[in-house]
Amino acid sequence: MDYQAVLQEVAAFARPLVGRGQVAQYIPALADVDAERFGIAVADVNGEVHGVGDWQEPFSVQSISKAFSLALVLAEGGERIWDRVGTEPSGNPFNSLVQLEYENGIPRNPFINAGALVVTDRLQSLTGDAGTTMLEFLRAESGNPDVAFDPVVAASEAEHGDRNAALAHFMASYGNLDNPVTTVLEHYFRQCAIRMSCRDLALAAAFLARHGVRNDGTRLLPAREAKQVNAVMLTCGTYDAAGSFAYRVGLPGKSGVGGGIVAVIPGRCTLCVWSPGLDTYGNSVAGVAALDHFTTVTGWSVF
Repeated sequence: MDYQAVLQEVAAFARPLVGRGQVAQYIPALADVDAERFGIAVADVNGEVHGVGDWQEPFSVQSISKAFSLALVLAEGGERIWDRVGTEPSGNPFNSLVQLEYENGIPRNPFINAGALVVTDRLQSLTGDAGTTMLEFLRAESGNPDVAFDPVVAASEAEHGDRNAALAHFMASYGNLDNPVTTVLEHYFRQCAIRMSCRDLALAAAFLARHGVRNDGTRLLPAREAKQVNAVMLTCGTYDAAGSFAYRVGLPGKSGVGGGIVAVIPGRCTLCVWSPGLDTYGNSVAGVAALDHFTTVTGWSVF
């Protein structure tokens, strides 16, 4: 596969859509990001990486971090996390309180905000420092020691994080958080505020294409648990547009309101695309189109 040629074709296809949609407004530190940026990278299972456009420009990973926190919790604590969070699509906005009340404080899946807070709480209990645990993992897997938290974005999220605080307090009232709400929120905001490039993220997520094996050849997850992460990414990883994403792209994927999307082709490679303009669901307009075209050109999907 000539990845470079394919990526150039994909970038040319997506280019007319770059700038469409709207950058995230509810986190002020993200509102000034240039909507005209676009990058895409692919990392194969052997660690070879290719990219075009702004593929080495760091951006805020936001909810993409939720896939890594879930994997780290499974690696550290096994499948007990599924007693505290479900595996079904939510059908509601990612920061909705409604479902939690109906379902007694158990979030529908680990990729809505409530579910991610539970996963962060569990990672904090398992490691004593959820944020740093994730940061060190991402540095190791990407091979980039400069991957870091963005303190400005983290502070901006904390300042405008009342809804997340409400979700956390509500779950705490049902006994579904073990750590203080303030601690869980701090680590959650720090994880979302990590800055990485398409290159970094494609490499860091490659263990999901290798059925749980890290870049150094050691095993992070049993194949069964890597399958679980990929499955939940497919059904829940792109907010309320997961069905449309599966229909168009046909891959497990996790998006973030920073404009990034990570997608996995098990046994072959991982992709990361970044374009900050978002659709009404919070997914990158050009990014989804680029991944759609990639699977069309290559014929690679899970279907």
